[in-house]
Amino acid sequence: MRIGILQTGHAPEELMARLGDYSDIFQRMLAGNGFDFATWNVVDMEFPDGPEDADGWLITGSKHGTYEDLPWIPPLEELIRDIHASKRPMVGICFGHQIIAQALGGKVVKFPQGWSVGRTDYTLDERSVTLNAWHQDQVIERPPEARVLGSNAFCENAFLGYGDHIWTVQPHPEFNAEFVDGLIKGRGKGVVPDHQLEAAAANLNGPTNNAEMAAHVAAFFKQARA
Repeated sequence: MRIGILQTGHAPEELMARLGDYSDIFQRMLAGNGFDFATWNVVDMEFPDGPEDADGWLITGSKHGTYEDLPWIPPLEELIRDIHASKRPMVGICFGHQIIAQALGGKVVKFPQGWSVGRTDYTLDERSVTLNAWHQDQVIERPPEARVLGSNAFCENAFLGYGDHIWTVQPHPEFNAEFVDGLIKGRGKGVVPDHQLEAAAANLNGPTNNAEMAAHVAAFFKQARA
């Protein structure tokens, strides 16, 4: 099965040198499942010909906002709608979660209540999961066909599903403690409030459900569909 990674941003240079770009991190996350991968840097205006270029699609996180006036946003939204129409499985992470919602009729904003960073608890399918968050933007209005799969008090639309072929998540199941530490030191200062950075740094090495979410994403791609 070929998974197409639509890369909507690049990892910070210092982290990229040690851990690779976002596409590399997702390939490690999904390793061992028999997938082949192809990456398109849509953030650099590099696009596939269409949904048929991969069997399943994954849209990464980004430092950008879905509402920004950037030349690659409209063609990405069009591609998302085409993938949706093709019924190929599609997964969105953080920015990917947001841009899928926006492309299908939802609304994303810079959340006035601020940031969520570091290890964060959510209720997913009526049980608790812990994942690393790094976002201020949120989906505040869901597309008509979206259903909420998971949330917490701060982020109502943290996990969304669309039919049986789109699954999206606001936090980052691909981020480990080392990557979050790098974001705190490299992207957080002067952007995220200091007290939140300090709390996230103090809580870096606690357990997460990353492995479970990786297995879920792999199974989602592989599941039989009509």
